[in-house]
Amino acid sequence: MAATEHPNVSPSPTAEDTSRPTTLANTDIVVLVIYFLLVLAVGLWSMWKTKRSTVDGYFLAGKNMTWWPVGASLFASNVGSGHFIGLAGSGAAAGIAATAYEWNGMLMVLLLGWLFLPIYIASRVTTMPEYLQKRFGGKRIQLFLCVLYLFIYIFTKISVDMYAGAVFIQQALQWDIYLAVVLLLGITALYTIAGGLAAVIYTDAVQTLVMVIGALILMGFSFVEVGGFQAVLDKYPQAIPSIRVPNTTCGIPREDAFHIFRHPVTSDLPWPGVILGMSIPSMWYWCSDQVIVQRSLASKNIVHAKGGSLLAAYLKVLPFFMMVIPGMISRILYPDEVGCGDPDVCKQVCGNPVGCSDIAYAKLVMELLPAGLRGLMMAVMLAALMSSLTSIFNSSSTIFTMDLWRNIRRTASEWELMIVGRVFVLVLVVVSVLWIPLVQASQGGQLFIYIQSISMYLQPPITVIFFTGCFWKRTNEKGAFWGLIVGMVVGCTRMILDFVYPTPQCYESDTRPDIIKYVHYLYFSVILTLLTLIVVVCVSLATEKPKPEQISRLTWYTRFDPVKESEEVAVSDLQTFEDVTVCPKDMDNDANPTKEDSCSSASSKAASSKLKSALFWICGMEKQKGEKPKSPPPETVTCSLEEDPCMRHLVNANLIICISVAVFLFAFWA
Repeated sequence: MAATEHPNVSPSPTAEDTSRPTTLANTDIVVLVIYFLLVLAVGLWSMWKTKRSTVDGYFLAGKNMTWWPVGASLFASNVGSGHFIGLAGSGAAAGIAATAYEWNGMLMVLLLGWLFLPIYIASRVTTMPEYLQKRFGGKRIQLFLCVLYLFIYIFTKISVDMYAGAVFIQQALQWDIYLAVVLLLGITALYTIAGGLAAVIYTDAVQTLVMVIGALILMGFSFVEVGGFQAVLDKYPQAIPSIRVPNTTCGIPREDAFHIFRHPVTSDLPWPGVILGMSIPSMWYWCSDQVIVQRSLASKNIVHAKGGSLLAAYLKVLPFFMMVIPGMISRILYPDEVGCGDPDVCKQVCGNPVGCSDIAYAKLVMELLPAGLRGLMMAVMLAALMSSLTSIFNSSSTIFTMDLWRNIRRTASEWELMIVGRVFVLVLVVVSVLWIPLVQASQGGQLFIYIQSISMYLQPPITVIFFTGCFWKRTNEKGAFWGLIVGMVVGCTRMILDFVYPTPQCYESDTRPDIIKYVHYLYFSVILTLLTLIVVVCVSLATEKPKPEQISRLTWYTRFDPVKESEEVAVSDLQTFEDVTVCPKDMDNDANPTKEDSCSSASSKAASSKLKSALFWICGMEKQKGEKPKSPPPETVTCSLEEDPCMRHLVNANLIICISVAVFLFAFWA
């Protein structure tokens, strides 16, 4: 017992040290205030930059974004506070293997720009479920995926980012978690609701800059403290805590810590699973997830979309240096706390008996950085948290409004869609706050396992549906639907078994059934993909062929098909319906001057209220009285897939360079 009480001596100086910087210096507060003012200023500026009173303007930033804000927003949307806490924690606990997720993402975001985006742009959709509805017809796949996407966003992405942000805020400031999260959600909701996707993309660009600068500064301090990169290679294997459970592997660094490709059977990340199993859910995330694709769809043309993918891919090199290696350094510097190997000690250090690797990044910030820079790193973590939340809020709002609400209210005016989209963001904020107690109760240990399970068990069937829909013209609605259902049932079954038989801790014996013990979740991802693919192919071949309108401009081979007149009318109705009146009942009676007059008089009365006018102005919902919908010029329909020859050669050359960099990184650390 005396031995287990002894660690109290070790953590107590740490507690004093961490309590010292919790009262932020004036410099830190000034840096934080400047950061918040900068974000709000960029958000307000972007409100003037884009027309927010149309569906296109609000949900797709007017389709007028250039490559650099798109690329920065792709990176910021992907790298949330969960990355800083989770990747640094993985580095501290198990070495560099988790970097494979990042470098795999480099290749997948390029796949988005060169293979998937041309199809999405040609089909002129706003959401991913909408693409499936056009491609396969019917409503059941679209509605099923809408609900599934919203479930994944609300109960996994939001919760994991909020947990990670809360870990940092509690380590740094000892703030009340509710106060901190409500404040953050309030600020993010403000410019998400008011500015739409344009505000989210431009603020993401600023926050990417803040994240990269702050994280690189901390990386520099970490390398100076530990003695350079060679010292990390030499000292990490010796970063063993003084108190461990005897005769176990607890607290001992992995022998393969500096290898990305690990043993195919006995390791935590087997190399065949890294190559195949990891790529499948990664393809879903980068090539068909609404949060990511929506940013690329906002590009002014395909060249800028490809440029955005390239910038995001280059930035994905950085997490290895900004997060994983600092996490390993944190374990070297604080082995008894970050690398604790005894459940009782871990409980004392961070309140989580499973392990304390999640505090690795926050520990570095609070121990190494001087006043002023601590404030900058607080801004970095808040930037990571806010950029992820705004992206999820905006994309969830888009899916709910464009796919669910338009199916419930087929006669909804654009005015109504604008209101619904903004109100749904508020609903998400409330749900996020109510979710906090469950996030706290999970203590993070099982939460990240839960997120991983969601990825590997629910995303492969969706990947197969999108891949076959885009690249196999014979895929039909029945094949896609039954492939999705069978894949989901099998995936959910394995997920439930994983919760019934959780992975044992280092001091426990493994009593799980062989099917769970020996079939790694990355291997299961491959099996689930093949099973779904077989069902899709067999059912599609056994049933009728898809109709021509379900193929034209909706697959890789038909993306250049000419646009039909009926399709042009439908698009112009959606994108340029600027007669945003408050009398939707009278919209079908344009020929009746009496009803038009009464409608405009009603709208002018509503606008007479100064409070309402101010609210409409903040939300960008100006009323265009007396104007008829204007059809877009013919060239806007087809120009998006046209590429300037010089620019095409430039982005293609960069594509080859970027792929070469990714292959080199994998090979060097394999």
